Formats: sequence, C-alpha cells, structure tokens
Amino acid sequence: MSKDTSRVRLTAGRVEAFACPAGKSQAFLWDTEAPSLMLRATPTGRKTYAFEGRLGGVTIRTTIGTAADWSLDAARRRAAELKQLVDCGRDPREVERQQHAAREADKVAQAAQVEAARLEGVTAAEAWSAYLTDRRPFWGERHYADHLLMAKAGGEPVKRGVKALPDGTKPLTQPGPIHGLLKMPLRDLTPAVVEGWAIKESKTRPTQARLCWRCLKAFLGWCAEHPDFARLLNGANPAKTRRAREVLGRPTVKDDALQREQLSAWFSAVRNIQNRVVSAYLQTLLLTGARPGEVLTLRWEDVNTQWKGIAIRDKVEGERVIPLTPYVAQLLGQLPRRNEWVFSSTRVLSMDASASARRGRRYAEKGGQAPTGDIAQASESGHISIPRTSHGAACAVAGIDGLTLHGLRRSFASLTEWLEVPTGVVAQIQGHKPSATAEKHYKRRPLDLLRVHHERIEAWILEQAGVTFSAERGGELRVVGGGA
Repeated sequence: MSKDTSRVRLTAGRVEAFACPAGKSQAFLWDTEAPSLMLRATPTGRKTYAFEGRLGGVTIRTTIGTAADWSLDAARRRAAELKQLVDCGRDPREVERQQHAAREADKVAQAAQVEAARLEGVTAAEAWSAYLTDRRPFWGERHYADHLLMAKAGGEPVKRGVKALPDGTKPLTQPGPIHGLLKMPLRDLTPAVVEGWAIKESKTRPTQARLCWRCLKAFLGWCAEHPDFARLLNGANPAKTRRAREVLGRPTVKDDALQREQLSAWFSAVRNIQNRVVSAYLQTLLLTGARPGEVLTLRWEDVNTQWKGIAIRDKVEGERVIPLTPYVAQLLGQLPRRNEWVFSSTRVLSMDASASARRGRRYAEKGGQAPTGDIAQASESGHISIPRTSHGAACAVAGIDGLTLHGLRRSFASLTEWLEVPTGVVAQIQGHKPSATAEKHYKRRPLDLLRVHHERIEAWILEQAGVTFSAERGGELRVVGGGA
C-alpha cells in the first residue's frame, strides 16, 4: 500500500483538488475513514475510486468507478461491501465476473423470450418470403414466377381478355391458391387446415391446386429444417398427409396430339391466320417440338443461318442447339424484324379466347378461311404473348378439339414414331433429359447428325400435310418492315 503520508480523510473538496503531480504516471490518496478506499489520479485528469485489500496473503485491487460517476459516500459504502467479501474469503473480482456472467445470461434469456414471442406470431407469409429468398438462387425464373403467382393477393382489375362489367369497371383478379394459407400464423398450418384447403381448391382449380400442394410441401419441408421455424411445426410437415394427396388426386395423362390425318387440316387453318407472326410461331412450335415459351422468346441472335442452327434456352441444360430446318428457315425469313425478338409484336390483345373460338366456329360452319385470331399482344419486352386464342380459333376451323399448344410438342414426338427416328435423337431435339445411362454419359450427337433426322421429320410432316415450298427461299433471314 501507499505510505501513510498519502492517507487523509477524504472530503469532496480534497477529491476535487487532488491531481497527479507532474512527471508521475499516477498518484494515490487513501481515505482514513474507509482505509480500503483510495482515490487514483492520472496526468489526464481522470480520477477513479478503487478498493485494495489482502486475500490469502496477496494484495488485490479492483476499480469501483470514476469520481465523476460516484459520490464519495457511495464509494465508501462500496468499499465496505468489498471488504466484507474479502473478510469472508471471497475475491471481489471473481464475484464481479460471476455477477456479470449472470447479467449477460439474463439478457440472453430475455432476448430469447422476446424472439420466441415474435416467432409465435410469425405468419406463413413471412416464412414464405424467407423461403423464396433462400431458394431463388437454385430456381429458374419461371419456377420463381410460379411461386409469386400462387401467393398473389389478387383484387386488381383484370388488364386484358375480359369485358367490362355493366358499371364500366373491370372484374378483379382472384387470389392465388395458397394466399389464404399464407395469411395464417405458421404454427396454425396443421394437417387438418391443409386438408381443408385441398378439399376446397380441388373443386374449382384442381390442376393448380396439385401444383400448389407440391410447392407447399417443399416450403413446409424447408420450414421443418429451419432453426427458427421448425419448432412452430413441431418438426413435422403438415402438408404430407394421405388425405390431402387423395383429395387432390393424380393429374390425368394428357393425350392431345395431332394425328397424321389431321395435319392437312391443321396446317391449312394455321397458314390462313392473317397474322403471319402468330402463324409462323405455331408452325415453328410443331416442327421443332420445343416448349411454347422457348419458341416465344427466340431472339434473332439465336438463329444462325451460316451453320443452320437455333439456340434454344431451356430448363434442363440451360441451352441446346437444334437444326434450323429449311421450312422453318423460310418461315422466319419472312417475319418482320422489328426488334431483338423473332416473334415480335407492337399491337395489343383485342379479343378474349371465348369470343375468338366462337368466331372460329362460325367461319368453319360457313367454310371460310381461319380468322385472324387475337392480335398478337406486345409485352414490355416486345414479343407476342402465347397465342392460345388464335390457335383455338384455327383448331375450330380445322375441326380439331382439345389440342393445346403443349400438345403440338407432344405431336412432334408422336409423329416421329412413323419414321422410327431414334428416341435419343428426338429427346435431344426437344430438350428432354436423357433416359438411359448411354444417352446421358456417352452419346453426344453433333448438330449435323441431328439435322439428318430433323430435316427428314420436317419433310415427312409437310408431305402428310400437303404443304409444298421452295427450299431456296428459306436460305436467308431478311430485314423487313411493316406490321404483323
């Protein structure tokens, strides 16, 4: 300890006047009233109360606080408390560490309680948002858009394809199938709730309900493994129940496809569609066997006339290259080149699907040519929307019922059976996943080999349809003006 000459009865005045002498790093002033209390001063002017005592023959010292924060009386009381601990054989520093740890543990426990209370009120929509953010890097844009659509709130005026109501307003869009579920607290999504939802949705939109149920199972499975959301589901997936699966049923196998004897009528009706962009799109769809969206978003840069190939962005490999066959090359060469899109448009939809189909039937009854169908709708990107209305009207003229745009893709695969084209060739052209080990790991068909088969398929389809054309006219893609 310091010498007795540094020991005085501390007063407020002496504390205020005490300073560290020049040339020293620190100075001490001991209190005679509380012998274990000292005042420490540094050259910076900082003054601190501290306690000093002996425990087990060893001097220990611990800080009480600054003179600015502690009054002299409070410092004396604290020094007395610390002396009692030392007299009982306890180290004040260890006691302080234990108390600090206890305070921190209390803070953590309180924070956990607050977080637990917050999670109890978490809605399924909040978990859904976290799910989409976490999984988006692993999804394609279409899959992500489907998730947004099935959770959409609805209630917005329908922009196209419907007539206004008598009061002049547009009908409102319907909520997505799972929007109602997402408004609920996540902990309330029980098997009974999901089964009730499945019963309701299966009555009005069963196909959408099955898709949403599969996505809902994946979402709740993700929640069951999430550290925050798992306990709200008790570790189980409430969508995985036999009842929900039975209520929604299995999807029916689609069998719509053009038969060989229907090709002539279908080509005649589609080629007579006055909108040449839509007409070319539908024919290209059948003759390439591609998915409707893949053909719709073709860019001019994807069409290589030098090597006679078309680069198609697909959902399996990311991109595949298929042959640019002669008739398809001619179709594309006659299209207006307005922007980057092959199937471009600058017009808006003018007719809903039911009205166009009725008009198609009227023309068919009179034996007239196919109607123009819906004016190809321009999106923000500048390409047409999928022309289901025009195709429906053309099918009505041709006397073909129930043929969808995806049915044209199915038609391509089915029609190749007449030519006994190798299954792997057809799968590679259409962008299907390889179905056998040899196809997946060993066979790599170059574009020229695919062309041998693809041109043979195209020629046979056109022959069955009674379509003749000059191959020389399809060799160049020309820049042309004018509307569709």
